[in-house]
Amino acid sequence: MKLWYFVLCSFRLHCDMASESGSVATEGGKSFARRDSLLQIERDVREWWEKEDIFRAEPRERPPEPGEKFFGNFPYPYMNGYLHLGHAFSLSKLEFAAAYHRLRGANVLLPFAFHCTGMPIKASADKLVREIQQFGDPPTFPHELDEEVDITQEAEDANGDAPPDTFKGKKSKVISKSSGQAFQWEIMRSFGLSDSEISQFQNPYNWLTYFPPLAREDLKAFGLGCDWRRSFITTDMNPFYDSFVRWQMRKLKSMGKIVKDVRYTIYSPLDGQPCADHDRATGEGVQPQEYTLIKMEVVSPFPSKLGVLEGRRVFLGAATLRPETMYGQTNAWVLPDGKYGAFEINDTEVFILTQRAALNLAYQNYSRIPEKPTCLVELTGYDLIGLPLRSPLSFNEIIYALPMLTILTDKGTGIVTSVPSDAPDDYMALHDLKSKPSLRAKYGVKDEWVLPFEMIPIIDIPEFGDRAAERVCKDMKIKSQNEKEKLAEAKKLTYLKGFTEGTMVAGEFAGSRVQEAKPLVRSKLLEMGLAIMYSEPEKRVVSRSGDDCVVALTDQWYITYGEPEWKKLAEKCLSTMNLFSDETRHGFEHTLGWLNQWACSRSFGLGTRIPWDEQYLVESLSDSTIYMAYYTIAHLLQNGDIYGSDTSLIKPEQMTDEVWDFIFCGGPCPKSSDISSSILTKMKQEFEYWYPFDVRVSGKDLIQNHLTFSIYNHTAIMSKNHWPRGFRCNGHIMLNSEKMSKSTGNFRTLHQAIEEFSADATRFALADAGDGVDDANFAFETANAAILRLTKEISWMEEVLAAKSSLRTGPPSTYADRVFANEINIAVKRTEQHYQNYMFREALKAGFFDLQSARDEYRFSCGAGGMNYDLACRFMDVQTRLITPICPHYAEYVWRTLLKMNGFVVKAGWPVADAPDLTLKSANKYLQDSIVLMRKLLQKQILGSKKAKKNDSPVTLLTEANRLTGLIYVNEQFHGWKADCLMILQSKFDSKTRTFAPDEEILEALKNSSVGQDADFKQTQQLYRPFLRFKKDEAVALGVQALDLRLPFGEIEVLQENLDLIKRQLGLDEVEILSATDPDAPAKAGPLVSLLDQNPPSPGNPTAIFLTRS
Repeated sequence: MKLWYFVLCSFRLHCDMASESGSVATEGGKSFARRDSLLQIERDVREWWEKEDIFRAEPRERPPEPGEKFFGNFPYPYMNGYLHLGHAFSLSKLEFAAAYHRLRGANVLLPFAFHCTGMPIKASADKLVREIQQFGDPPTFPHELDEEVDITQEAEDANGDAPPDTFKGKKSKVISKSSGQAFQWEIMRSFGLSDSEISQFQNPYNWLTYFPPLAREDLKAFGLGCDWRRSFITTDMNPFYDSFVRWQMRKLKSMGKIVKDVRYTIYSPLDGQPCADHDRATGEGVQPQEYTLIKMEVVSPFPSKLGVLEGRRVFLGAATLRPETMYGQTNAWVLPDGKYGAFEINDTEVFILTQRAALNLAYQNYSRIPEKPTCLVELTGYDLIGLPLRSPLSFNEIIYALPMLTILTDKGTGIVTSVPSDAPDDYMALHDLKSKPSLRAKYGVKDEWVLPFEMIPIIDIPEFGDRAAERVCKDMKIKSQNEKEKLAEAKKLTYLKGFTEGTMVAGEFAGSRVQEAKPLVRSKLLEMGLAIMYSEPEKRVVSRSGDDCVVALTDQWYITYGEPEWKKLAEKCLSTMNLFSDETRHGFEHTLGWLNQWACSRSFGLGTRIPWDEQYLVESLSDSTIYMAYYTIAHLLQNGDIYGSDTSLIKPEQMTDEVWDFIFCGGPCPKSSDISSSILTKMKQEFEYWYPFDVRVSGKDLIQNHLTFSIYNHTAIMSKNHWPRGFRCNGHIMLNSEKMSKSTGNFRTLHQAIEEFSADATRFALADAGDGVDDANFAFETANAAILRLTKEISWMEEVLAAKSSLRTGPPSTYADRVFANEINIAVKRTEQHYQNYMFREALKAGFFDLQSARDEYRFSCGAGGMNYDLACRFMDVQTRLITPICPHYAEYVWRTLLKMNGFVVKAGWPVADAPDLTLKSANKYLQDSIVLMRKLLQKQILGSKKAKKNDSPVTLLTEANRLTGLIYVNEQFHGWKADCLMILQSKFDSKTRTFAPDEEILEALKNSSVGQDADFKQTQQLYRPFLRFKKDEAVALGVQALDLRLPFGEIEVLQENLDLIKRQLGLDEVEILSATDPDAPAKAGPLVSLLDQNPPSPGNPTAIFLTRS
């Protein structure tokens, strides 16, 4: 017997998809053939759907049982431009869920509307007016630079070269000097509008008639399963929706939920009104930050620069969050190069601070001329250094203004109090001035302004003592005030701990906890006129009009979110809702914790007037909290017209508060109404059938406002059985792993994406982009790959259906048949679970990728016997249904055109499947893993042979006279010490928690077993430990079955049944399956019998030996 080796090359059924993509462009004799074929399929399918009105949603006669109906909705997008992939990503989560429920037989309502309330449209229209006034119509802008930058993605895709309509961006300095933002006319041009068309958009209502219809067409092309009869726009342009919002506001006011109050509010000076989240270009979610502004009086005589202020009381205004620390002041800090001003507060008082702080104060009633700060003297920090100050609560009668180099003038007032015993920054800045004469000389600081002043202990902090700043700076070896990162870390260590655990050791509240003393000290300062309350935005906020916002003290209408009893109801509602992730729930809990009164009135923009105070409009986040209920009757009111034009049997004026109450709140039938009782009953039945909605899908950024407002308003207005059932929140989407941005060109409108990839390939890539609350990624590569996959799958199905006569028929009869049928059942069950959990990427993997892999494995496993035609048809049926929610056009085409099925696949029913046979799946995994292992063993032997003979002639190739044989040795059960170890592990394993008893307990049991009685146990336990460790890890991962003495199937039987597959996979002429317990079996290995000793077979791990026979 002579031994030969050869290199085995594995066979792959399909070429790698990426390698084929370059050739697709010329396939069929024209470019983009695959993409274009999908687009044509989509057009045809939409015609089928529209002809049968397939997505029309009608309530059934009896109330729905759980799971019988699905009502999902999506925050209506703002209509100041085209829909883009960001909208499509969030919307796809709802669309996929609704399509899944429709497929499984539920009665589905997916409506869609268009938001036009608020200031963005009006602000943009007004910008056009101003630009025309300044630059003409069409305007001639002062172009400084206008260079076109080609930002086209050069993707190798299924369409071959670049898409025909590339997206180009203009990188231009044509910007508004006042706001730093692009001119509105240029933005409109980027939409593809002509100059003559743009001019018409000076009228804000033109936006409402232009963009919503385009959005609707794009969504239809996307394949959205929407009942378009229920669509509408907001604002008073729609009289029915206007009536609905007026009723809602009156109802809230009658319940005491809307009050008039004076409160701090983020405010746009340019717009002359509060600036809510949706009115902002940047700074969404930013709230007012309240400070105590300490009045540090400048002691006369004043220096010459301040001479004009003689006769007035002049104060440095220092904003602080910690008024209780004022007892420890040693000085004040100013930024030497900072720009300051002396601003007139009233007839007698002047505050020195930054212009930005003065503007905020002017809107908080601290300016002699309201809303217009008056600067009497412009100053720099150098002008303030050395000013003697009399500061409230300071134990030092006089302190001085000194230079600090790290002050930020975009936060606070630019004036900072110094408490070096408590604040690390203050400690190090004062330390620098004391220890560095050259630094004092540089800024003209006299010794007597600094050297006499020592730290004053004011707060005792556990672990840090009463000189916390000094302690932490020394511990962290901070040497200078310029070590910003270290000082920030030092502040983190002491600041919160000082507030929550510190005890006052100075002042009249000595002995009190810091958090108790703080409000008392603040009240004392305010009452004595030594300080005022000051507020500014937490971070920079820019309105959509382009100006920096301030905090204003405004007298206006507020919704009383945060009111204790109402908050309890909101928390109760939240506790019953399905939020799909812990992170989302934490976001809502956090918002409910801080949310307080919300300004609901505006004087600028579009919308509905406050019914009892018509000088104001309802702001855009307050008219959109319960409108999901409006969807249930919109079609009955508006007769399919999104503007609520006069085409309905019902007139807007007939929709009185009594009618709305009857429909939505269980109120009595309005006897005074002239609406027919049948229509009233129909509207009420629609609402009662569809409500509550089952899920609302949204970006996570709306948790902090819109979604929480929705919870509050539902609990106030509607009965408990109509409260929302679920919110599903997602992150934002990136394009090709980069932030989506119009300015960089990394941007796609929905219309562009559909033209470039087709609707179904776009949907495919959206499903694959990700499902969590973290940001997802839309990859063009995935969309292009989807084009190839879907079109190739159509071709494969056509080929199989045409080859029916050459394939086997009947029930599954071979091992490969049974495995494939089982994989189909598994795909059905797993995909269903993923759809139910809104994990669409996983649904795509289980219902498409994994199922296709199983199909490809099946095709190869069948060998010469060929596939089972009936099983292949079962695969086509199941795969088509499973992909329907994600790629409905493709699925509908396959269903009706290829499979010749009746009806529509979107309502075909979820595929029926037997319970998965997990033992069979395990057996097949064992088979496939064994083949991989055997291939590696063969290659290892070959490589080893080549290495040994690298200086000799090449490896001899097989000839027809030599036959390659594989001997596969199988040991189906553990014996001896391994069996003892497994039985001990079984007794020490908790299958519910998948945890083991402590290792000491396991080793003790091992010592007391028959294994432990061996004389050489101490030496051999080094052999046992790795086995125990391996099986423990396996049991934790797989469960208790990993500790069985044998696999749940016969290994020899599985291998024996698949001899032909093994031969083909490994290129063997003969295969023999041998039991390791057969005493005659080792002899068949001949001179390679030593391999059995080196690598003995064990359950799940057969050993293969390869040899040739002449």
